[in-house]
Amino acid sequence: MDHASLNLNPAVARSLASWHEMVARRDLDGLDALVHPEARFRSPMAFHPYGPAPALLMALRTVITILEDFSYHREFAGAGGLDVVLEFSATVQGRQLKGIDMIRFDDQGRIVEFEVMIRPLNALQLLGAEMGARLGAVLPGFKAGV
Repeated sequence: MDHASLNLNPAVARSLASWHEMVARRDLDGLDALVHPEARFRSPMAFHPYGPAPALLMALRTVITILEDFSYHREFAGAGGLDVVLEFSATVQGRQLKGIDMIRFDDQGRIVEFEVMIRPLNALQLLGAEMGARLGAVLPGFKAGV
């Protein structure tokens, strides 16, 4: 995807390009370098965010192994150049889903918040069940604000 028209902070543009490369390879090995140590993950299945960075890394590294046919279609940027919204589609257990990743970066291009929204509900429930089966014993310990 071409990010030139988004008017992003240059560090954010570089991080976003790296993110897209990792997702295209389905290999998030370099993700640690893009994530702020205090980053928060907002799941579509929970009200309170998860954090810090290890929770975000764990969630993203797990979900990329669950979703099939994942692709981004459109992207939007906030006026300050630090926020992006990425529209995606994928399948989970044969069900199609659509969603958005809302990502906030700091001025150094590190992810400080990653929020996901998904529809329809039945696909979200399938994804939630699969994530729960894989991370259910670990991820709740990272829940912030409870």
